Amino acid sequence: MEKKPAYPQTGVASTCRSYEEYERMFGIEEEKLRGQKVLDVAGGASSFTAALRARGIDAYAADPFYAGDREVTIAAAKREIDTSSAKLAAMAHIYDWSYYGSPERHRALREASLAAFAAHFTSEDGADRYASAGLPDLPFADDSFALAVCSHFLFLYAGQFGEDFHLAALRELLRVTKPGGEIRVYPLVTLAWEPVLYLDRLLRLLEKDAAARLVTCNLPFVPSESRTLVLVKKGGIRGQDKRL
Repeated sequence: MEKKPAYPQTGVASTCRSYEEYERMFGIEEEKLRGQKVLDVAGGASSFTAALRARGIDAYAADPFYAGDREVTIAAAKREIDTSSAKLAAMAHIYDWSYYGSPERHRALREASLAAFAAHFTSEDGADRYASAGLPDLPFADDSFALAVCSHFLFLYAGQFGEDFHLAALRELLRVTKPGGEIRVYPLVTLAWEPVLYLDRLLRLLEKDAAARLVTCNLPFVPSESRTLVLVKKGGIRGQDKRL
């Protein structure tokens, strides 16, 4: 089988994914989130938190990307759309376009997501919804969230962040998730579209604290098939109270 070229990325990209993409990646069921608290980690300028707030759901996001002037953050996200769209167009032949349709439509969806994010990020409601923080050190209390999601960061950047980082990151996500709550992570391949060799070992190390399963992802795109990781917290993992 011909090896697909790796995605050419330096540093961590802050992309603009939509609520609908999150629904497909993570199997989101809106009705089950009502009355619950939700966290998006490393979501960049995605509109997931904005969309949940519009639906009356108690949602937060955490990303170092949110530091500093908010208009500067939005401008950086716009530049990232330009950069990533050019990369995708140059490698369009390796991707599955059955959901997005074309590189042009993909870009249009990113721009719409950024507009929704920007409107909420700069609004009164958004003032305390976006924490400038990253894994493995989140500024939230133990047992805070019924659902925490992480899109296109953990495992994807395994070439930059190793096994110890991923173990610490997953433990921190478990800390801020309440017992019975879930963590969902997608994708489980690297930027070279290869499986993460230490994933099974991480799950064994976490098995006292969380039940793990891999579920089908309904967002076709990446050139290497990946399922979504779901971790269900078993009990009270306690740590330093870092609430905002």
